[in-house]
Amino acid sequence: MFEPRLALSSLSGESDADWAKRGADHAGAAFLGGIAIDEGSRRAAERLIERGRDEFLPDDPFAFIDTQLETLDNEPIRVGVNVRSASRAPIEEAARICDDHDGILEINAHCRQDELRTAGCGETLLRDAHRLCEYVETAASTGATVSVKCRAEVPGVSLPETAKWVESAGADAIHVDAMDSESIVREVADATDVFVIANNGVRDEETVREYLDYGADAVSVGRPSDRPALLRRVRAVTDAYFETHEPNAPGTNG
Repeated sequence: MFEPRLALSSLSGESDADWAKRGADHAGAAFLGGIAIDEGSRRAAERLIERGRDEFLPDDPFAFIDTQLETLDNEPIRVGVNVRSASRAPIEEAARICDDHDGILEINAHCRQDELRTAGCGETLLRDAHRLCEYVETAASTGATVSVKCRAEVPGVSLPETAKWVESAGADAIHVDAMDSESIVREVADATDVFVIANNGVRDEETVREYLDYGADAVSVGRPSDRPALLRRVRAVTDAYFETHEPNAPGTNG
């Protein structure tokens, strides 16, 4: 899906094309966003801004996505776009734009702010696997590469089962924020053949090797993704790991 096996993970209101360019020397992928693409998620983003959070809220989110990806077309990094939506219909347009740029459409089933959950997006999708799979099917129908960003430790949600369902719906990758349950990565990797990206606390050799030993195909860095020294360190560990461990072939995992 991308090489090297290090991704930059989206940060609300911060992860744009310029941010991706700054990390392009170190990472194989960068996920821009999250970007609110429908009325419900945009109203939620407005409320988040009112209480002091940074958010992407362009007048035309689809034109914004297209322009951001076009800016990165000639950069040596694969680009994804993390999108929030409380409805399925806008997913198709966002996915088509990503596909036009050989990008990755990443469905946000991760964010847990009350405003986003009330709107019906973010983590809410993890609790409604049927609706999440509809989003994935819609995105995959365009031919785009599809990732699902999710989190561990959501009561009542089995991430391994969710991984199976989104794989059946057409997802190519699952991007797992492991929270404080790092071993969930092994359970997800054992349950599915999709590309598994492990996130949370990726800082040094110990954390990188732990996730890769659990079966992750790649790791991602979130908050410190603007620190070149850390990215160089994580990249070096990741490269060294796969010099002695065979990467999973496409369509296989675990």
